[in-house]
Parts: sequence; C-alpha cells; structure tokens
Amino acid sequence: MKAQSKTKMTLFSLTWPIFIEIMLHMLMGNADTLMLSQYSDHSVAAVGVSNQILSVVVVMFGFVATGAGILVAQHLGADKEEEAGSIAISSLSLNLWFSLILSVSLYMFSEPILNLMDLPPELMDEANLYLNIVGGLIFVQALIMTTGAVLRNYGFTKDAMYVTIGMNIINVIGNYFVIFGPLGFPVLGVEGVAYSTAISRFIGFLVLLGLLIKRSNGELPMTSFFRYQKKHVLGLLRIGVPSAGEQLSYNASQIAITYFIAQMGTTAITTKVYAQNIMMFIFLAAIAIGQGTQILIGHYIGAKRLDDAYKQGFSSAKLAIGISVGMSVIVYFFSDPLLGIFTSNDSIIEQGTFLLLLTILLEPGRAINLTVISSLRAAGDVQFPVFVGILSMWGISVTFGWFFGLYLNMGLAGIWIGFITDEWLRGLLMTRRWYKKKWRQKAFV
Repeated sequence: MKAQSKTKMTLFSLTWPIFIEIMLHMLMGNADTLMLSQYSDHSVAAVGVSNQILSVVVVMFGFVATGAGILVAQHLGADKEEEAGSIAISSLSLNLWFSLILSVSLYMFSEPILNLMDLPPELMDEANLYLNIVGGLIFVQALIMTTGAVLRNYGFTKDAMYVTIGMNIINVIGNYFVIFGPLGFPVLGVEGVAYSTAISRFIGFLVLLGLLIKRSNGELPMTSFFRYQKKHVLGLLRIGVPSAGEQLSYNASQIAITYFIAQMGTTAITTKVYAQNIMMFIFLAAIAIGQGTQILIGHYIGAKRLDDAYKQGFSSAKLAIGISVGMSVIVYFFSDPLLGIFTSNDSIIEQGTFLLLLTILLEPGRAINLTVISSLRAAGDVQFPVFVGILSMWGISVTFGWFFGLYLNMGLAGIWIGFITDEWLRGLLMTRRWYKKKWRQKAFV
C-alpha cells in the first residue's frame, strides 16, 4: 500500500479533512443531544453521563490505534512500506479482540458502573439503557478508529472524512424517526437514539474496511491479522499504552468531576453537557491541527528531518492558539442564541453563558496541549506527557474542582477554574519539553 506523495503531504492537506471529520463526529454527538432536548432534558443528562463513561472505554482501546498511527507514519517516513503494512493489519486484529472484551463487560455491568457515578434516580433507567446498547456494541468504534488511523497516516485523510459524512446522515435520519415518530413510526427516545448511533457506526466501519482494501490493491500482508511480530506488538504497546494513559487519566478525571457536578443537581449536569457541546466546536481546529501535525512529524522523524519536525511543532501550536482564541470570543458573544438552541431554561442559559466567558481563558492552554503533546507523541516521547498529565489533572483539575466547586460552593464556575489552571500548567510544561529537544533521541525507527 503506497502512501500519498510526501511532496503533497502538508499540514493543510492533512488537516482540513481531519477538521471536517472531527466536526462531523461532534455533530453526531450534538445531533443526539439537540434532538433529545426536544424530547426531554432528563434524557439529555442521562445520555451525557453515559457518553462520559464511553469516552473512557474508547481511550482504552484507542491505544492500539494511536500506536499504529505513529508506527505507520515513522516507517513510511523511513521508506519501510512493507513493515508499515504489517503493523497496520496486526493493529486491526489486536484491537478487535481487546474491544470485544470491553464491549461484553459494558453490556453485563452497565448498571453497577452507573451506580458508581451517584447518578440522580430519575436518570438511571435511561442512562443504563443507552450504555447497555451503545456500550455493548462499542467494539465497532474500535475498528473504525484503527482503520481510520491507518488510512490517515498513509495520507488518505479524505477517506475517513467521507465515511464520517455518511455516518452522520444515517444517524440524523435514524434519530428523527425514533424521536419524532413520523409516518406512524414508534417514538423510542433514548433507546432509539442508542440503536441509531450503533447502526450508523457499523455501516461506517464496513465502508472504511472496503476503502482500506481498495487502497491497498492487495498489497497489505493479510497474514499479519493472525500472526503477530513481537517487535510490532511491543512497539504498539510502547507507544499506545502511555499515550492512552494520558488520555485515560483525562477522561477518568472528567468522570470524577462529573461526580462532583451530579451532587449539584440535574440542572448543573445539563448545563455542563450543553456548554461542553458548544465548547467542542471551539477547540475543534486545535484537535485537527494536532492530529495533522502528528502525522507530519511522524513522517519527518522517520526521514530524520528533525529540524523540520521542531519547527512544525511550534508553528502548529501558534496556529491552534490563534484560532482557538478567536473562536472562543465569537462563541461567547453568541452564547445566548447558541444555548437557546438546546433549551429555554433561563437558569441553564445564564450559567452556560458565564462558563463560555471563562472558556476564553481556557482554550489557549488547551490548544497548546493538543498540538504539543501530539508532536511529542509523534516523535516517540510518550512517557513525559503521561507523567505530567496525571499529576496535573488530578492534583489541579480534580482537586481545584472539588475545592472551588463544592467546598467553596462556587458551582460550575469553580469547576472551570480547575480546568483553566490544569490546561495552562500542562501546556507550559509541554512547550518547555519540546523546546529542550529531548524527544530527538526517542524515535522508533
């Protein structure tokens, strides 16, 4: 399987399809939220909490996709295409078996998991139903992530984008039927939304798999699906486990914070869900730039173009900061109508508007993290972000969230103070790490 020409592989050419793909993934989640908001605010809160748990599970099998992407990029940069193909197929196989175990666990233990969240009783039934269905089929998302990562690191970022467009169309149509019940279709609420999400993902994976087979022209070593090379598995673990650890720590800390917010009541949970759904579109560009930078720097590292990698890391961070600040200011000025899309509750709109004001301070720090951590990871420096991340997320974000939000009774504003301090501290430490160039000696090829 041939990668895209290196002369054509620029940050822009890689990033704009990733940007659209991630935006559409976010729209899929927001479509559930927006459509459910016409059905019940309680349903929105139930699905929001369930998705918080699912995001942690996605990270747990995301470590294979992350490791595969970086290894494939570095081997392609070093012109070792046969080895890159073997890594791609082995990663797909490994993630299938691992994610199946997680899917079965979620299906069997969804209610005990939700009980740990101290969820308000009125949300339990719907949250459990959603987690049971979407969580039980979450292995499909693992396959989507792995196949998409392989295609992107070969330079075919448009393929994943087109598939995501199709998934969104299917999901929105499905949501419309199960929530609003046109033509006499039964109104299924949360249960219907769960099935719509699962079905759209399954169809999306089948199309992605077809694209992977088409792009390979029969050149990918399919025997690697059953026979793993020890060095490839160790490489996937060496990159993926620490990388996933950083993201897993973040999502676990978010669950702890959601536990604090649950004690503030259903209105607070719903406000957080609506505010963060809007905030996703603020840091969308930073996520895309971070992923595009990771692919580009991975190829640079494999080709021993270390100075190009160094410059790219900083230029990407500056671009992400500028876009994130501009977007956060624009979103704040339109916060009332944006929140009004989801709810007419004045209390939710008032609290949400203040949170979006605080987000102007939050997003520059987040943008630094999203780009510089991706750069460090692509270069093979995967342990430092995890170490710093765990200390900061739990020592700052969670601790500050509890202290300001619950102990000082500042509510959601106190939670946001923790977010801001955590993102900026980690961002500054990651920037210093990139500047010191210790990552130069950590390449995998």
